[in-house]
Amino acid sequence: MSKILVINSGSSSFKYQLIDPESGERLASGLVERIGDSLGRVKHRCAGETLEEELPIPDHTAGFAEMERAFERAGQPLDGSALAAVGHRVVQGGDEFFEPTIIDDRVAERILALGVLAPLHNPAHHQAIVAARATFPDVPHVAVFDTAFHQTMPPAAYTYAIDRRVAAEHGIRRYGFHGTSHQYVSARAARFVERPLAELKQIVLHLGNGASMCAVDGGRSVDTSMGLTPLEGLVMGTRSGDLDPSILFHLHREAGLDVDALDRLLNSESGLRGLAGTGDFRDVRAAADAGDAQAQLAIDVTTHRIRHYLGAYLAALGGADVISFTAGVGENNAALRAGVCAGLEWFGIRLDAALNEAASGVAEPRRISTPDSRVAVLVVPTDEEAEIARQTWGLVGAAA
Repeated sequence: MSKILVINSGSSSFKYQLIDPESGERLASGLVERIGDSLGRVKHRCAGETLEEELPIPDHTAGFAEMERAFERAGQPLDGSALAAVGHRVVQGGDEFFEPTIIDDRVAERILALGVLAPLHNPAHHQAIVAARATFPDVPHVAVFDTAFHQTMPPAAYTYAIDRRVAAEHGIRRYGFHGTSHQYVSARAARFVERPLAELKQIVLHLGNGASMCAVDGGRSVDTSMGLTPLEGLVMGTRSGDLDPSILFHLHREAGLDVDALDRLLNSESGLRGLAGTGDFRDVRAAADAGDAQAQLAIDVTTHRIRHYLGAYLAALGGADVISFTAGVGENNAALRAGVCAGLEWFGIRLDAALNEAASGVAEPRRISTPDSRVAVLVVPTDEEAEIARQTWGLVGAAA
């Protein structure tokens, strides 16, 4: 009864993991994709084996039925009695949801309504929530919000300098994202360095296709790079990150781009893809190593932006005890880590080149700074699903 089913849903797919929240053990995982296409696919992994099947999956409800069938085919029936709860990742909680929340009809409706702030995410989460609640009606469902960890930011950090009435009417403020990852990594880093979380000043760099940074003071988010939406901040796979807002007016007037075209440009055709022709950092790095000047520029711009925020957060925190690199690029690209940390000895940041270049090997934190570095620089593999399971279990276990 202590198993948690973690759901991370998109508009045409959802990922799932069955987790023992007390041990963190993955009991099964899978993906249901191409929902609504003529032919969908279910991929289920359990006990070292992978089962795959292609068949029509008209909607998320059908997808959950196929997920159940995949568990049965793997000899691991997943009925309600096997679950303590279902934990749902929800990207946008607005300024309403500060912590993990039991999902009832009202909460589900509010998650959908907050889709105005996350149109690519919250409606898809809502579809999965409706389907999952119908599939497991007697099991508690819990929403874990990406934005919740950042609700501790002070007003100076989350307020935009626009007309306050307009901002209040339309919910315009910095919300931040990747909060589940930032929370997990900062807590895991504290355990690794064997110091109380409440004592530490930390900077977490979540660097993947989507990328953000967070200043964490005593376990609380005090600033983060993403804003009203996940577009603001760092250079990402296909997102521009920070830019002068007047660029949008200029492109509308001079290039005739309408709102939808500008949205596509900044969210889907910019970032690494816009600069180097591909949004995959591995491909960009390979091209740069082969002498592609444009790919090298993309890396330089990316590194410059990260260092820009790193300096800002060192100032905001008054220094740092721990800096952690995480997510796909942060965990696996030694050259980017070296570029970010180069020349920062003045701040007590000294990277050990050999430790930085060494492969992690296991999904455990490791130190890549020198013994005399005042700041511990770490690589900490993130585990958002484990954090969702932990928070879900913390809520339903406490209520049991």
